[in-house]
Amino acid sequence: MKILLLGKNGQVGWELQRALAPLGEVVALGSAQLDLADTAALAAAVDEHAPGVIANAAAYTAVDRAETETAQAAAINAVAPGVLAREAAARGAWLLHFSSDYVFDGQGTRPWRETDPTAPLNAYGRGKLDGEEAIRASGCRHLILRTSWVHSARGGNFAKTMLRFARERERLSVVDDQHGAPTGAELLADVSAHVLREAGRRPEVSGTYHVAAGGETTWHGYARHVIEFARAAGQPVTVAPADIVAVPSSAFPTPARRPANSRLDTTRLRDTFGLVLPDWRAGVDRMLAEVFGG
Repeated sequence: MKILLLGKNGQVGWELQRALAPLGEVVALGSAQLDLADTAALAAAVDEHAPGVIANAAAYTAVDRAETETAQAAAINAVAPGVLAREAAARGAWLLHFSSDYVFDGQGTRPWRETDPTAPLNAYGRGKLDGEEAIRASGCRHLILRTSWVHSARGGNFAKTMLRFARERERLSVVDDQHGAPTGAELLADVSAHVLREAGRRPEVSGTYHVAAGGETTWHGYARHVIEFARAAGQPVTVAPADIVAVPSSAFPTPARRPANSRLDTTRLRDTFGLVLPDWRAGVDRMLAEVFGG
């Protein structure tokens, strides 16, 4: 089986190159090889490689810039998935696509289920939702995996930002009214490989699933955990966990509204595919150990 992977240099795309390799020949393309905003080039790439699986790990992820760069964000997050879906449907291929908890309005405290009403708060979320709907409308066999708070040792992320601040400052202020589960790119990639393998045997599993690490925290709790791990590992941080101050989201106004509730209910995924999703701390600790060279 041939797998066409788009977004190879992103956090998830990088891990997918490893995780999907046992399933077949992986043709991995990044933005240097393919502009997702170029719909003709996108269709031509699928036609050229004739894959049995299209794995779309590419996305426009600059949430705040999406408020002003609306056309570019929509081209990548909404239009491109629709093109890939139509190409997949025409060839009988599977489409693996990653979406976000940002398709919801972030209200309440209950983890979001796949069947809950969607109501994005910002342009990024609207684009991701439009992309999902285009995939479903195409009729292609698909696996849409919604996730949240993705991290990896590769590239920038919240944990690395906190570590940098903790080396430069003696006190940090971090939001404590947004709730979710930090989810490792390697976990997403491994889950993707598993569900794709099962999908090859059980086409009826086509649909939308939530994927996130177990447990939950806030950005403040996440920051405390990162700093505690760093101090225990002997890293040169000047901030103590007690000096990480919890503040409301209003303390850091942003162009795009963020959801307060990013919790995702993963019951459907776990029951359908027989998976266990580890606690978020396990993934964060592994990522930090890799960052520290451990």
